[in-house]
Amino acid sequence: MNDKEFNLLDEPWIRVIDRECRIHEVSLPEVFERAHTYKDLCGELPTQDFAMLRLLLAVLHTVFSRYDADGRECPLDAPDEAFGRWSELWRKKKFPAEIITEYLESQRENFYLFHPERPFYQCEHAKAGTGYKAPKLNGNLSESSNKIRLFTDICGKAKEEMTFSQAARWLLYVNAYDDTSAKPSREAKEAKRRGEEVPSLSTGWLGKLGIIFSAGTNLFETLMFNLIMVNENGEIPEKETPVWEREEIPVAEREKIKWPESLSELYTLQSRRLYLKRDGQKVTGYFLLGGDFFDKENAFIEPMTVWKKQDKKSNICVPRRHDFSKQFWRECPGAILGGGEAKVRQPGVVAWLQELEKEDLIESSYMNVRIVSVQYGDKDYFVTNVFSDSLQMHVSLISEMNGAWRTMAVNSIEFCDTVSKKVWQLARDINLASGGSDSTKESKGTAVSFAEKVKADFYNRVDGPFRRWLCALDPAVDNVEDKRRQWRRECVDIARALGNELISQTDTAAIFGRSKADAEDKYKTLSAASAMNWFLGGLKKAEKL
Repeated sequence: MNDKEFNLLDEPWIRVIDRECRIHEVSLPEVFERAHTYKDLCGELPTQDFAMLRLLLAVLHTVFSRYDADGRECPLDAPDEAFGRWSELWRKKKFPAEIITEYLESQRENFYLFHPERPFYQCEHAKAGTGYKAPKLNGNLSESSNKIRLFTDICGKAKEEMTFSQAARWLLYVNAYDDTSAKPSREAKEAKRRGEEVPSLSTGWLGKLGIIFSAGTNLFETLMFNLIMVNENGEIPEKETPVWEREEIPVAEREKIKWPESLSELYTLQSRRLYLKRDGQKVTGYFLLGGDFFDKENAFIEPMTVWKKQDKKSNICVPRRHDFSKQFWRECPGAILGGGEAKVRQPGVVAWLQELEKEDLIESSYMNVRIVSVQYGDKDYFVTNVFSDSLQMHVSLISEMNGAWRTMAVNSIEFCDTVSKKVWQLARDINLASGGSDSTKESKGTAVSFAEKVKADFYNRVDGPFRRWLCALDPAVDNVEDKRRQWRRECVDIARALGNELISQTDTAAIFGRSKADAEDKYKTLSAASAMNWFLGGLKKAEKL
C-alpha cells in the first residue's frame, strides 16, 4: 500500500435498504445523513450488519459525548445531561449530519482502506501472520484452502477476488467473528520455545457473545435505541476513544488488555491484526494475526450480550452464546423479561431500554429485539453457520411496574417446556410400543431419537402462535390472568392435535402393544392407547396449574 486510496468517507461501501426495499451502497457520512430514510442495514449477512452497527455507534458515541444535538461543543458531565442529549436527538427524528460529517472529516486520514501508514482497521505487522485468500475473507464462505465449501452461490472470479467496498465490509466481520484457525507468527513460536507465555487464540470478541440488540422502524431508530449513553450504574465514560483516534496503531500479537473504558473503544476493538492483499482494483486475500483480547468474566462494559453464571455458587458471569437449536423466545426469557435463571444479569441494552421507558422517552408501543450469532465447529476452529432471530413485544412489558406481566410471560414460556416434555414422552412410548428401542447408544430408530424429532415439531408448531400471543400483550388494557389462561389453552390445543396425529399414524404393533421390563425388572404393557391416556391426563393437569 504505497498510495492512499478508497476513503470510506467518500466511497459507497455500506449497504442499506430503503423503504421501497431497494438496496444501496452509501458512504459513511451519508449513512448518518439519511439514516431516517433507510429501513435497515442490508449487508451480506446479519452478523456483518451487526459489526457495521457497532462501527456506526462508535462514531455516534464519540460525537455526541462532545457535541450537543445542535452541533455546539458541550462535553457530557453528568447522567442527566446524557439523557437530555439522547432526548434532543430523538425528538429531531434524524441525525444532525453536519456535526457528524465535520467530526469524520477531522479524522479523514484514518479512514483510507489503503494507506501507507494507517490503513483502516489494519496494520502492516500482520504480514507476519497467516495468509488467506479472498474466500476466507468472505463470511458467506469462510473457506480456507483445506476446507472447500461444496455448495455455494459464489464461484469463479467473484469467489477469488472482491471489490474494495466488499473487502471493507468483510474486514469488519473478520475482525469481529474470526475463528481460531490462525497460526502464531514466527516470533511468537520462537518466544514459546524460549518458555515465554504465548496466549492461545480465541475467537473475535463478537464471536464469544450471545448478541442481542434492539431494532426500530428505521435505521435512525435502531441506532438510537442502542446508543447507550449511561451505563447500568448511572455513569458516563470520561472519554470516548475509538481506535482511529489512537496515536499508535495496535500491533502487538495476541495482547491481553484491560477492559475498554468506553463503548467507542469496545465497539472498535481490534480482535485481529489484519492486512489486505490487493491486485490492482481487487482484493485477493489478507494476512492475519491474533489481536487484542480481555477477560470476559464480569466484563459488563459489554452491553449487547446475554449472560450466564459461570457456576451456581459464584457471582461470576460470562457471555452466553445463543443455542442454535432453540427459538429466541425459548432461550432468553431472563434476558428481556428478567426471569428464568435466578438473578442472571440482564444485557445492558435491555437495562437501557428500561431506563428510556422509565423516563418516558420511548414513544413507540412496541419493541423489536434481535439476536445474531456465529456458530463454530470443534474448538471454534472454523465457522459452520450464522444465526439470527427477533422477537416483538409491547414496550411496557419491560417496565419495572409490570413485574406481574413479566412473570406471567416467563411462566408461559416455561409452560411450553412442560408441555413439550409430555409430547416427548408420548412419542417415546408410542415408538416403544411399536417395537422401538430406548437405548441411547443406537444411532438410528431409537425411541429417544423419534421423541426428539416430535418435540422439535411441537416447538415449530407453537412458535408462530406464541410470538403472536406475546406481541399482542398490552398491560394497559389486558387482564394478566386471562392472557395466561388463553396461552395455556392454545398451547395445549396444539399439543393435543399433534398427539392425535401421532396416534392416527401409528402401526398395528403399537395398537396391540407389548410388555417391557422397567429399571426394577417389573413388566408393564406399553400401547398407543395407554400412552395417549397418560398424555391427555397430563395435559389436563398441567393446564389447571
